[in-house]
Amino acid sequence: MVDVSAPTKWLLRLLAVGYVFFLVAWPVALVVKETFSDGLGNLVEALTDSQVTGALQLTLMVALWAVVINTLFGVGISLLLVRYEFPGKRMLSAMIDIPLSVSPVVVGLALLLVYNGRTGWFGPSIEEAGYQVIFDTPGMIMATCFVALPLVIREVVPVLHEIGDDQEQAARSLGANAPQTFWRITLPSIKWAVVYGVVLSLARSLGEFGAVKIVSGNITGRTQTATLVVEAKYQNFQQSTAYATSFLLIFVSIACLVVVAFLRPKHDS
Repeated sequence: MVDVSAPTKWLLRLLAVGYVFFLVAWPVALVVKETFSDGLGNLVEALTDSQVTGALQLTLMVALWAVVINTLFGVGISLLLVRYEFPGKRMLSAMIDIPLSVSPVVVGLALLLVYNGRTGWFGPSIEEAGYQVIFDTPGMIMATCFVALPLVIREVVPVLHEIGDDQEQAARSLGANAPQTFWRITLPSIKWAVVYGVVLSLARSLGEFGAVKIVSGNITGRTQTATLVVEAKYQNFQQSTAYATSFLLIFVSIACLVVVAFLRPKHDS
């Protein structure tokens, strides 16, 4: 360990706190300040605006579907990466991080090229079967799933490495089948990693903008999510409603993190 003098420690702490303050705390505080600049008026106005309430409901539905899908596949992929050896394992692990490095707008464009009903690879066939992906809810869910894909996996994989597979092997040697081993041994051991991954995935899904804007078409009252409403209201000189909608999204995300922090047992922290 490097021995650092007391002034250097305080300087590093000051830099870290200042970085977080100017990048996160101050902008968020300004949104809260503008939201309540007229008391509860801006918030009430937003909650009584049919465009905002409809967008919030759609956002919640898309986010919940994305979280459920990412949780199921995330836990499965995590077990695959940690417990099994197979050709292409490193490639799969690397591909999982692609959503963290690719712009969401590029993701939306890629989905548009593949699933567009007129010129997409699979779009015409899907529409002939009576379904629509792009400019509808399925495309929005797919885009949201993509951008939030790594969050559950990157929370669960380290925990699986840490706990090892001794207990799982012991359970199998005593006659437990795969589902019994998973539900009684593996899942209880990784439950808090899954919970944190779900919370992070939910927060990311609620705040998604770029990919959803491309695949949704931003149709008011139909495919317009809360983040798209914020943009529309701000551009239409309805800043108070935009601030209030932003505050609601921030509040839900922070509330999820706070609830999990309080519920998590201290010995697991």
